[in-house]
Amino acid sequence: MPKSVSFRKGLSSLLFWSVISAAFIGPGTVTTAAKAGAGFGLALLWALFFSTLATILLQEAAARITIASGQSLGQVLNQKFQGPGGQFLRNSLFFAVAFGCAAYQTGNILGALSGIELIAKFPSWIPLLLIGGIATALLLLGNIVWIARCLGLLVAIMGALFIYLATQLDLHALDILSSAFKPTFPEGATLLITALIGTTIVPYNLFLASGISRSQNLREMRIGLILAIAIGGIISMAILLVGTSVEGAFSFEALAATLYQQLGPWAARLLALGLFAAGLSSAITAPLAAAVTGSSLLNWKPQGTKYKATWMSILAIGLLFSLLQVKPIPAIILAQAINGVLLPFVAIFLFLAVNDRHILGDRFVNHPAINVLFLLITGLAVWLGLHNIIRLFDPESTEYWTLFLKGGGVLFTWVFLILRISNSSKQ
Repeated sequence: MPKSVSFRKGLSSLLFWSVISAAFIGPGTVTTAAKAGAGFGLALLWALFFSTLATILLQEAAARITIASGQSLGQVLNQKFQGPGGQFLRNSLFFAVAFGCAAYQTGNILGALSGIELIAKFPSWIPLLLIGGIATALLLLGNIVWIARCLGLLVAIMGALFIYLATQLDLHALDILSSAFKPTFPEGATLLITALIGTTIVPYNLFLASGISRSQNLREMRIGLILAIAIGGIISMAILLVGTSVEGAFSFEALAATLYQQLGPWAARLLALGLFAAGLSSAITAPLAAAVTGSSLLNWKPQGTKYKATWMSILAIGLLFSLLQVKPIPAIILAQAINGVLLPFVAIFLFLAVNDRHILGDRFVNHPAINVLFLLITGLAVWLGLHNIIRLFDPESTEYWTLFLKGGGVLFTWVFLILRISNSSKQ
C-alpha cells in the first residue's frame, strides 16, 4: 500500500513542480489568453481548460518515465530508437523541439521588450541588446537557478493579480463553467485555439518534467505536479477572463489601461514588470531546453561545443527576429501556434516511450484509458495544425470532415512509421 504524503511533503512537492507552471506562464500565455478573451469573450475558455488537463496527462507521463527507469525522456528515446532509422527519428525530434524553442524565443524577447516599453520608451534595439546580453551572460555562467526564482516570483505575483481581478468582473459562474466544458470553434479562431494549446502544453516542458523528477517517488510527483499545473491553468484562465474586459483592439497598452482603471497605476506597473520577468526568464529557459534536449537525445557532452552552439543559435535567432522590428503580439501568437502544430510529433514519441514494458515494466506503463486520452489530445492537435496549414493556402476552406479524415490519416501514418523503425531498432 502506498504511503500517504504529509501536508509538508505535499507543499514541498508543489513548490518543486511550480517550475513547470512558471515555464508556461510567460509572455505567450499573457498575450494569447488575453487576446482570446478580448476577441472572442468566453468562447475559447474550453481550450485552456482542455490544455491544462492535457498538460497534466503528458507531464505526468514524462515524469513517470524517469521515476520508473532512472533515465530522462531523451535518454529513454535514445535507448529505444537505435540504428540509422532511429538516428533519423531522434534528429527529427530534436530539430522539431529546437525549431519550437526558436519560435518561442522571439516571443520571449519581444514580451520582455513590451514590458519595458509599458514603463519607458527607448529605441527598441537598446533594451533588446540588453535582454540578449543578460540571457547570454547567465547561460554562460551556468548558475541561473537563483535569478530564475526571483523572476518567477514576479510572474507569480502577476498571476495572483489576474486571479484577483477576474473575481471582480461581472461574469456569471454558470457562463464560465459552460464555456470551460463546451468546445466551440468560432470563425477565424482556429489559429488562436492552436496557440492556446501550444502556450500551455509547451513541448520542451515534457523534457524538463522528465529531467527534474529523479528525486521523487510516484505519489509525491503526482500531487505536486497536478497542483502546480492546475494553478498555472487557473492563472491562464483568469488572464482570458480579464481579457474580456479589454475595450477595442487588443494590445499590451489596452490591457495595462484595463488594469489601471480597475486597480490603479500600481497594477499597470506590475503587468509591465511581470511581462519583463516572464520574457527574460523564458528567454533563458528556451535556449537551455533546446540544448538539454539535444544532449539527452543525441549523446552530446554536457556543456560541450554542440550544447553551447545550440543555445547560442536559439538565442541569436530570437534576437535577430526581434531586432527586425516584428510586431510583438502577432509574432508571440504565431510562436505559440507553431508549437501547437509541433506538439503531436513530440507527443507520439512520448506515447511510445510510456507504453514500452521493456523499459518501464508492467507497473509504470500507461493504462489503456490513458492511451485513449493521449490519442485524443494528439488527434486534436493534428487536426488543428492541418486546419491552419490548409487555411493558409485556402482561406475559404470549410471541408471539416475531409480535414478530420486527413488528420486521422497523418496521425496513423506517423505512429505506423515510428513503430516500424522502433521494431527494426530492436532486431
